[in-house]
Amino acid sequence: MIDSSESGRKPKSASGEPPLEEARLRQQAIGVKLRHMFDEVVNEPVPDEFLDILRRADQRAADENKA
Repeated sequence: MIDSSESGRKPKSASGEPPLEEARLRQQAIGVKLRHMFDEVVNEPVPDEFLDILRRADQRAADENKA
């Protein structure tokens, strides 16, 4: 007789961990999500206030190099 509670579970290794292939697939899915999130952040516009701060810093550095 087969225990129905065990029939839907995926096999595990002797240490109780999921098989290596399943772990790799999970890592790959996490990597895809992280890359997607990173791309969204990179493509966000830079706030005008921050651009002003950078411009002022560049101007100060240029002024110091002239002196």
